[in-house]
Amino acid sequence: MKTFILAAGLLAATAATAQDLPKANLKVVGGLSNLTAYQDYEQPFWTKTIPEKSKGQVTADIKGFNEMGLKGPELLRLMSQGVVEFGTATLSYFASDNPINEAIDLAGLAPDAKTARTITEAFEPVYAKFYGEGSKVRLLGISPYPAQVLFCNAEMKGLADLKGKKVRTSSRTQAEFVEAFGGSSVTMAFGEVVPALQNKVVDCAITGSLSGYSAKWYEVSTHLLALPINWNQQIHAVNEAAWNKIDPKVREFLASNIKTLVGQIWDAAAQQTQQGYDCNTGAAACTLPVKGKMQLVVPADADKALLKTVLQEKVLPKWAARCSADCVAGFNATIGKELGLAAKK
Repeated sequence: MKTFILAAGLLAATAATAQDLPKANLKVVGGLSNLTAYQDYEQPFWTKTIPEKSKGQVTADIKGFNEMGLKGPELLRLMSQGVVEFGTATLSYFASDNPINEAIDLAGLAPDAKTARTITEAFEPVYAKFYGEGSKVRLLGISPYPAQVLFCNAEMKGLADLKGKKVRTSSRTQAEFVEAFGGSSVTMAFGEVVPALQNKVVDCAITGSLSGYSAKWYEVSTHLLALPINWNQQIHAVNEAAWNKIDPKVREFLASNIKTLVGQIWDAAAQQTQQGYDCNTGAAACTLPVKGKMQLVVPADADKALLKTVLQEKVLPKWAARCSADCVAGFNATIGKELGLAAKK
């Protein structure tokens, strides 16, 4: 009986707290609408979780940036200007604005989801200060896509086979990684990759294992290298002025729940990476309705060692050369400390 009374009391307290929230309707620009990060997590969070937990007091309208005719790289500027209130944006889009945006996702830095999360959380305070001071944008969290891996419409036994191949990359660090192996980097939008692979405009392309599956890359690719190159993290953020206009109770409610959302996406990262491997290759473990027929290339220990070597000898030095002294110091004090790496200016 005591347990029942306690439970009822907690439910009543939760309901009261939710009803105490003033009404708010938020405008959100989310990530790519055709990917699982948006469909399975971001969209349901804003359209179901937030209204339900707030008892209808807090509601949100959300569209993927691609549904709004945006390309992605302009999102930080639009948030900074207040044109976009809440937004989700991939860090690699802003690499050309400032190399600090590459810090947590250099090619070869995090060979597994646990490492990726550790270094992201270590560096997050640096980003919070950087965006807050420079862009007037408040960072609410950082989440990953599934591991970024190589899809190839060509024979691929390991990283050495990148030599001479044209590879679609989505970030500067990926381009430097490909070039370190003697391949040539090709920049193109995500939506252009399927015909490019089909018509041999490129031999390979890098994207999330599950993202590639969602976009049906298995129809135009033959080999999938199961070696995480990077994680293509995205920031969840809000214009500082818009945030300050929201009632403090709602801000606290949103910050807490966004933290939970980000944690859920991180928890799913490793699982979704494996799901991408399984479903692109038609493995029995795939639970999705359509199964691809790609060949899964399991990396040898030599490939894992090569990835680390290229990071230390090529990717990290090039990044340090273009980032500021403060940026490099921030890396060494956080990520470098976690991984036993030292970037040199």
